[in-house]
Amino acid sequence: MASGEEMRGWTVKMSMPSVLAVVAAFTMIPGGVLSDTRGTRGLEAQQLAQGSAHLHRRLKRGWIWKQLFVPEEDPTPRVIGQLKSDYDRGEASMKYILTGEGAGDAFEIDEYSGEIRTLKKLDREEKSFYVLQAQAINRRSNEPEEPESEFIIKVQDINDNGPQFQNEPYVSSIPEMCPTGTTVARVTATDADDPMFGNNAKLIYSILQGEPYFSVEPKTGIVLTSWPDMDREARDEYLVVVQVKDMLGLSGGYSTSTTVTVSLTDVNDNGPTFQHHLYAFALPEDSAVGTTVGRIMAQDGDTGVHARMTYSLEDDLEESSTFVIRTDPVTQEGVVLLAKPLDYEAKRRFVMAAEAANDHVDTRFLTLEEFRDRTTLKIVVEDVDEPPVFLPAAHEWKVPENAAVGAVVGSVTARDTDAVNNPIRYSIDGRSGNTKAFKIDANNGTITVAKALDRETAQWHNVTVEAEETTANHLSSSVVVFIKVLDINDNVPTLAGDYQPFICEGTQAGELIQLLSAVDLDEPAERHHFYFSMVSEKHINPNFTIRDNQDNTAGIVARRSTFTRKDRSRYLLPVVVTDSGSPALTGTSTLTISVCRCQPAGHCPTGGVEALALSMGLSLQALLGLLVCLVTLTADLWC
Repeated sequence: MASGEEMRGWTVKMSMPSVLAVVAAFTMIPGGVLSDTRGTRGLEAQQLAQGSAHLHRRLKRGWIWKQLFVPEEDPTPRVIGQLKSDYDRGEASMKYILTGEGAGDAFEIDEYSGEIRTLKKLDREEKSFYVLQAQAINRRSNEPEEPESEFIIKVQDINDNGPQFQNEPYVSSIPEMCPTGTTVARVTATDADDPMFGNNAKLIYSILQGEPYFSVEPKTGIVLTSWPDMDREARDEYLVVVQVKDMLGLSGGYSTSTTVTVSLTDVNDNGPTFQHHLYAFALPEDSAVGTTVGRIMAQDGDTGVHARMTYSLEDDLEESSTFVIRTDPVTQEGVVLLAKPLDYEAKRRFVMAAEAANDHVDTRFLTLEEFRDRTTLKIVVEDVDEPPVFLPAAHEWKVPENAAVGAVVGSVTARDTDAVNNPIRYSIDGRSGNTKAFKIDANNGTITVAKALDRETAQWHNVTVEAEETTANHLSSSVVVFIKVLDINDNVPTLAGDYQPFICEGTQAGELIQLLSAVDLDEPAERHHFYFSMVSEKHINPNFTIRDNQDNTAGIVARRSTFTRKDRSRYLLPVVVTDSGSPALTGTSTLTISVCRCQPAGHCPTGGVEALALSMGLSLQALLGLLVCLVTLTADLWC
């Protein structure tokens, strides 16, 4: 039979509040296990290892705990629990030992009573529970009376942390005119307190600033629109202040706030609008094509692509397309430009309609017609003192070259197009052409011949005529008059070249000696036609004859075959050339025909030199010697 010592067991003695506290504490800790059960299992394992014969007996084990949790942030040391073995009879024979997390630092145990005491203030957010081991040892035998038992002390949360917003700052944008209930943003706050204990970490959101335009869902922190048709053009940015409180917003809790910056993005809910029903501009009549007349502007409350517009002009009923309008891509203004020259005397005022229309429309907000607007343009042409204008702008006249001095060639006309129509005086610019050939009447612009004309000297005359107003401004303009001098047959025809014909000794009758052609400085209406002939004599020339080829050429032909240098070295032959003018003119040229000893090919090697020597009664050798002497003498004189 086993002894009384071995019959003893452990018992657990707890009051009901302690049991509830322990159960609550351990069920909230993952993996938490009652130390009583773990200690019992540990003892049974120990007895099994020692070969105990009493495993079939049910042994009682128990520790007595007065408290298993401690409030955080409590600076006062206090007893939070008591470990006591059923073997402890109060005789101080039992020694209690505490080991594990926080033993000796955060907790200590009274080795005689088993009371566990805190040593310092604890922070649940730093460490929420401690796992410790307790053991009861017999002081006499120094042997364990109880196996080592593990238990947990939980730090009880208090509301010592305020909520904090995450991911700040909050910036959001929503389209203007969006419907009520549109999600703007979601703000998120966290609380370091225990979400499983009371309401310390239970948060609730509310709006401090931003109503009635925005609201927030209390539990989720989702910010929503609560005002319909918010207009960006009226206000484009809102600062929404959201507050979060713990303790479900009850008194005594903590709170903090954050700001959500909400921007309204543009939608095309505005059309262009002209601020004026009439735009008036003035423009001098001498403005160049392309001159900017003025700028008009249609206001559009939208921005970016929604504010882009195109301007157009309706054709003026009286004159079309005198002006055009372009859209300035930077300022979105309508730039009115001059497209055609102006004339104050012809038209002094233009009235037309201008339209501005959005490039992009959105019929969800406006009708098509509301995306355009019209205004009226009035453009007044200002008079400018302009120089006289020649009508027509160019002149080309013809005058015969035999026109008498004082003959009228033509008249120019210029007028002052201004309303006052100032008198005009005419003159010929002295820098233009042969100004002495013509003169002009200063009052009526009549041009007459001033001196005899010669077409062969100047066929064209370019005369610059100036017209000047007889006013203080002396405005003037000019025009070029082209005068063509017409030909008359006033030049006799002549031979085309300086012919030097020769005839070889032994030439036979009928042979061609020289081919002739003619020229004439005149310019007939049709091409020239020349007639060649001999001078009329009483007797026929026995030596030569002229044969007219009827193609403006003629040939000199030998009439006999007995030409020798000894008989005669030169012959004079007059040639008559007659043109086809009306009246016809005749010119006579006398040719010298030399006789020479020709080469077999018919070439006269010495030409006129030999003929000259024979005419002087000298031999060729003597003539050449004389020429050499002359050259030598000339060289000596130069030296």
